[in-house]
Amino acid sequence: AITSQMVHATEVFRLEGYGPISRAMGGTATAFDVGAAGMMTNPATLSLMAQGSELHLGLDVVNTDIDTKNLATGENASSNNHSKNRGPYLAPQAAYTYHNGPLALGVGAFAQGGLGTEYGTDSFLSRATGGLDTGLENSSRLLVLNVPFAASYEVNDKLTVGASLDVMWQGLNLELLLGADQVGSLIGSGRVSGSLVPVLGGLPDLRGAHFSLTKNQPLASGVDAWGLGGRIGMIYKMSNDTILGAAYTIESQMNDMEGRATLTAIDGVAGQIPLDGDIKIRDFQMPAKLDLGLSHRFNDQWMMTVDVSRVFWKHAMKDIDVGFESDGGGNIDILLPQDYKDQNILSVGLAYQTGNWTLRGGARIADQALRSDLLFGVIPAIPKKHASLGFSYDFSKENSVHFAYSHAFKESMDNSSLPNTSAPIRVSHSQDNWTMAYTHRF
Repeated sequence: AITSQMVHATEVFRLEGYGPISRAMGGTATAFDVGAAGMMTNPATLSLMAQGSELHLGLDVVNTDIDTKNLATGENASSNNHSKNRGPYLAPQAAYTYHNGPLALGVGAFAQGGLGTEYGTDSFLSRATGGLDTGLENSSRLLVLNVPFAASYEVNDKLTVGASLDVMWQGLNLELLLGADQVGSLIGSGRVSGSLVPVLGGLPDLRGAHFSLTKNQPLASGVDAWGLGGRIGMIYKMSNDTILGAAYTIESQMNDMEGRATLTAIDGVAGQIPLDGDIKIRDFQMPAKLDLGLSHRFNDQWMMTVDVSRVFWKHAMKDIDVGFESDGGGNIDILLPQDYKDQNILSVGLAYQTGNWTLRGGARIADQALRSDLLFGVIPAIPKKHASLGFSYDFSKENSVHFAYSHAFKESMDNSSLPNTSAPIRVSHSQDNWTMAYTHRF
């Protein structure tokens, strides 16, 4: 777990599939054997694995293409590798499973998802109200890591049930500049409170406020927290060739993310006034998710899979709740509106087996969970269409390698509304994901 770095998710903050078998087949995983990574979607599928033990070692590689355009001036801010700990994004995987008779057990470490942008210090996003260049950074990095402990039990020759309990960790780096008009809009809508508000309002020429909560390291984050998650699942064998599956992942129960931060007030007369202190990101949760799946094997070579999912973002992500307490006294609380919508996802996969090879392909389409009038340039998690392909090769009965490639097609979204942007912006985001794994059965 401590080797995990960051990963940029494609469906808001979630990866579009776990492990190369699922990823290659459009992220489907509810009703067929995807190996150890099945514990991240439907733990009941662990009972579809062969009897005995299996070791899974893998790696996700994510390369993003993100741009934010100022629609008023035509300027473009590109999210590139301005800093040593961002992009391309890496997420190692490791898991062990044991299947004996009707019981299967598993433990693993997987990145559930995250977010990553890096706009640097000299784009229009670093410009405060009135065109004042600040030289301050705008960036983000979220990593969510799951350590599931899973079990599956075959009740009879048709019905299998499973469950997992996940220990979860999440860490966030954030560099965010809010213009004075954004701050004023938040105050006017009752989203800002605390003893520092009149202090900011008393500056002679307030142009903006900048939050900095970042550790420029591979894993350590400006704020982080531990918590719990989990899921339940079942599969039902309608025949030897057709399997139905269902799984429900509960909303995470994370503690508030805490750490150190600097709040910098930007004034046209007094300059930049930094305040160091403690910061909390309150009640930042990963959403509940319902998966229904079907797999059908046409013959010894061909299999098709379909999953329908609903992700309950609306309850989990209404606001980003920020609380800051200055070392010198004073506090400020800010609610940054997000108001995500619940997301529906349809994914399909196809597999063809010949000799030692299994070839796979898939596609995935989702609703848009983010609202355009609440879009942040540093949180552009908007892709919703994917295509994927991959393969497995069995060197022997004991050793196999697996590979998948997934492309998130370019998606664009405009926002010209306060408080989440000052300038009218258009954010464009596409990306390429690769995942590979080695499995050893014994």
